[in-house]
Amino acid sequence: MSEKITSNSIETEEFDFDSMAQNYMEFARKYHEQYLIKGKKSDLDNAVDNYIDAIKFNPNIAEAYYRLATLLWDKGEINLSSAIEQCKSAINISPSNPNARIYAAYFLEMAKKYDEAEKELKEAIKLSPLKSARSRLSLASMYIDKMHDTNLNAKDLSQSLYYMLSGSLSIPLDNSSMKMLYKNISKNFSLIFYDLLGKVLEKTKNYSMAVKAYDVAANSTGRNEVYYQKIGDINIKEEDVDTARKAYIKALQNNPYNKELLLKVATITQIYFENDIDTALDCYSKLLEVEENSANIYYELGHLYLKKNDVINSVNAFKLALEKDEENPFYHNALAYALVKAEQYEDACEHYKIAIDKNPDPEWTAIVCQALASLYHNVFDDIDTAIDLLKTAIILDENNDEIFIELGDIYLQTDDIDSAIKAYCEAIKLNPKNAVSYNKCAMALWKKDYLEEAIIAYHKAIAIAPDYYSAYNNLGVIYLDGIRNLREAKKLFETAISMKKDYVMAYFNLGRVLQEQGMNIEAAKSYQKALELNEIEAELDSDEIRTRLFALFEV
Repeated sequence: MSEKITSNSIETEEFDFDSMAQNYMEFARKYHEQYLIKGKKSDLDNAVDNYIDAIKFNPNIAEAYYRLATLLWDKGEINLSSAIEQCKSAINISPSNPNARIYAAYFLEMAKKYDEAEKELKEAIKLSPLKSARSRLSLASMYIDKMHDTNLNAKDLSQSLYYMLSGSLSIPLDNSSMKMLYKNISKNFSLIFYDLLGKVLEKTKNYSMAVKAYDVAANSTGRNEVYYQKIGDINIKEEDVDTARKAYIKALQNNPYNKELLLKVATITQIYFENDIDTALDCYSKLLEVEENSANIYYELGHLYLKKNDVINSVNAFKLALEKDEENPFYHNALAYALVKAEQYEDACEHYKIAIDKNPDPEWTAIVCQALASLYHNVFDDIDTAIDLLKTAIILDENNDEIFIELGDIYLQTDDIDSAIKAYCEAIKLNPKNAVSYNKCAMALWKKDYLEEAIIAYHKAIAIAPDYYSAYNNLGVIYLDGIRNLREAKKLFETAISMKKDYVMAYFNLGRVLQEQGMNIEAAKSYQKALELNEIEAELDSDEIRTRLFALFEV
């Protein structure tokens, strides 16, 4: 329990709110100072509680706001925006308080709002010119940080040197700054030295030496966040993403909520380390705490949860993205896909329709139409709607061969063979190197009894994709059942099996060839293998396999 003064015994009519507020402030300052010296969590909690109580009794104590902001930031209970607002509240209460502006500048600098930080620090100097050492040294430090995040320029460098020098000369007049002298001055000169050295080495493309310089700088100045980020950036230039990611993660140790670093780690992880989903999730979860525009973060989280097969969290993430940006068609499409995974098909249809209605890009919308068509086809068995959607997709993107293939599949399933052949041929025209189009077209031609054309199409599919095992199997069926070339059929089925060891259909068809050749023992082995694999793959009706197996030995 936190320690603080109480007022239970004080009568209301005699209660002195200002006096109580000052008492709380004295306790808060005491615990705050102890926390800074010893770093004990109990002192931190006591300081926070007493600052809060001081504000309750007197909301016009500016000091309480900006000091409370620093402590709550240390505890991780507020983000940068909230800390800045706290300090601005202090400024509004006491515009002539230079400390309020110094604290505000501190958080503005962390948020990389350098122009605003500069304005507050210069105002602090105006308010207390003689005791402005802290303001001047803080301003010098701010210019250094600004140069780290932007291009090095003579103006900022000269400004930094000016305020560093003038701040140093002002220290004797500002007793509270004396203890900062050695630490800050030496630190700032070190930053300038390493920054200039690193810039020169990078400009001359001596990246290995630049990395070494920044590594030394990180260890000697304690600015891991700055220098390891620079090391990571160099490694990205050198296309060493693994080392880059490690450097960025190390940079995050000093400030785990650095938005730029979190985005870099998350992006690199998603692109190059797809299996490390937890690291990307952690980055985006932290970004939610510091990023005001969080819709895209929820969108990325939704995709990551999908990769983990965490459908519930994925759906919730996409819904939260839509709460932030309800007009975004990409969010509707993503939510629809997640809802399909969750088997919430009706809701998925509605979101697909909204995405299509928004139509941000014809080619993208065509793909969404295709996804919705697949849903109507495979889930609702609504063939007419599925066909209409695919025709709409073709209007939107007439160069997408995959849409024609799916349209052909529906026609083939409904025995509209002529339309299926036409659709597959359109797909082949658009992409002559897609083996799938030839394979499916061959199936339709076989159903139409166009044996020679089907054989040509299968050979074309195999020529494009020599490891296309289903094309070998399907071609084998034509040689077996169509032109009765058992020897060629056997070779094709065996080739398919060599490519896919658990290919149930090929084992079954090989058994049929062997049975036709009178090789019953070998046929039985092939049927038995098909039966065993079918227990897992479920490609065929097991009873049909058993019937053929038992028929081999009937008298």
